[in-house]
Amino acid sequence: MTEVRRVSSGAPWEEIFGYSRAVALPNGLVLVSGCTSTADGRIAEGTPYEQTVIAFGVAVAALEELGLGREHVVRTRMYLTHARDVDDVGRAHKELFDDVRPAASMIIVSGLVDPSQVVEVEVEAFRGAPES
Repeated sequence: MTEVRRVSSGAPWEEIFGYSRAVALPNGLVLVSGCTSTADGRIAEGTPYEQTVIAFGVAVAALEELGLGREHVVRTRMYLTHARDVDDVGRAHKELFDDVRPAASMIIVSGLVDPSQVVEVEVEAFRGAPES
């Protein structure tokens, strides 16, 4: 790959705010924007665990569109609005990435764009070094 590739998930904010769901760089790095429990343009409320599963599902779907899977994930970031949700969010992360073991951060923030959402996730993946 010699050019930057961008994919969209169709979320309304991508067009409104001018960003891509994921960007694949020529060096093999793939960056996935913050994902929440928004599916098909609708916010799916639910427990912190359920929101995390949906959010990571959005991120993995973006990776799959670029030909990668969860096994390519090298870093995750989880933004939570409440420290009390650490165990639920961590459990969802472990279920998806236990055998992958990416570098991970869990950060408590004061809020997200929609107050019904309690978690947002970011993912970075690596396709592998380009062949020369």
